[in-house]
Amino acid sequence: MRPISRLALLLIILSVLPAQARSRTSPTQSKSSSTSEQEVLRGFEQILDLWRDGRYDELFEKTADGKEGRELFAKKLASAPRRPACCWEKMQDARVSLKGERAAVVRARLGFEGSLPGTVFVTRGIKLKKEEGFWTISQSELYSLANVSKKRTVYKYLPIQGK
Repeated sequence: MRPISRLALLLIILSVLPAQARSRTSPTQSKSSSTSEQEVLRGFEQILDLWRDGRYDELFEKTADGKEGRELFAKKLASAPRRPACCWEKMQDARVSLKGERAAVVRARLGFEGSLPGTVFVTRGIKLKKEEGFWTISQSELYSLANVSKKRTVYKYLPIQGK
């Protein structure tokens, strides 16, 4: 009986060790961080979809730190030279860097349609804040993505010089 009891003891120890190892790694912590990263990406994608669809009233609710009212905001984005592209071109190679529970930076390759034919891609980091349960973007960040600027490009044409 002694070898059987040793075998039983060995099996009990081996079954307990993996459970202890699992509790140390804390899979709920790794799942919660990946879940919140997915939540950030979904929030940012929702912002891009609202903008693309022209639903500026709903988009205005997802903005923060804005100086302009709802009407001027909608007018600026409607007349902007760029808007998000559709489908897979909208956002590629996205990475989320969490800055606490209420702030994150999304670094992605974003596709835009606009005055030029085809899709223009821009890679940059976008700061998002969580306010009242959903992710928001600053109006200035949105205007920057839309390529809205108060400064207008001035072209200087020089006459052709004769030889």
